[in-house]
Amino acid sequence: MRSVTVVGHRGDPYRARENTLASIGSAFGRGADAVEVDVRLTGDGVPVLLHDETLKRLWGHDRPLSALTHAELRELTYEGVPTLRDALLAAGDRRLMLDLPGGNAASVRRIVGAVREAGAGERVYYCAGGVAMLQVRAADPHAEIALTWTSLAPPRPVLLDAVRPAWLNYRFGLLDRALVERVHRDGLKVSAWTPDTRRSMRRLVAHGVDSITTNRVDALASVLRKAPR
Repeated sequence: MRSVTVVGHRGDPYRARENTLASIGSAFGRGADAVEVDVRLTGDGVPVLLHDETLKRLWGHDRPLSALTHAELRELTYEGVPTLRDALLAAGDRRLMLDLPGGNAASVRRIVGAVREAGAGERVYYCAGGVAMLQVRAADPHAEIALTWTSLAPPRPVLLDAVRPAWLNYRFGLLDRALVERVHRDGLKVSAWTPDTRRSMRRLVAHGVDSITTNRVDALASVLRKAPR
């Protein structure tokens, strides 16, 4: 059996608020090999961990992140939204998968620059759709990329040549053994998101995926311990 990378989706969100230092720490403590986090910029250009465009769902403030300075964000969330630098420091030598929702050329350059400034290039990889990943590749020729793909049709060769991903990152329901084998034949690894039932996890392991991103790190770690070798 291939070894399967265990990735905590936004940390360990069933036990701690997603995209926080507590959630990242909980995921690593429960067996994650890496943690996926979402990175956006504040209005004054600070990369922070937040999936949504606004603070409404997680923090109760219907304010867009892009309209807030980092100082204002800290005040509104009681310093609960970490910067990317905070997260990289908290992860230590462990891996972070940076998802870039809504990334544009300027924000991607700032985020990639923050990773470089922290000396964390070798323990970070990036995921999102083709547009954002083209921008990552332009900003860092050596970046490790997981190209998020939501279609059963394969990515066009011209896109693969430009992005040069190491991974294709699929919604888990799209994957079967034939698709996984096709991606492997093309020399890429397969990442799946975001199964939360043991049944789905076991199916993906049987299909031969290389990585699973889940909200239930402990359940996935248990499935992998019991999987036949």
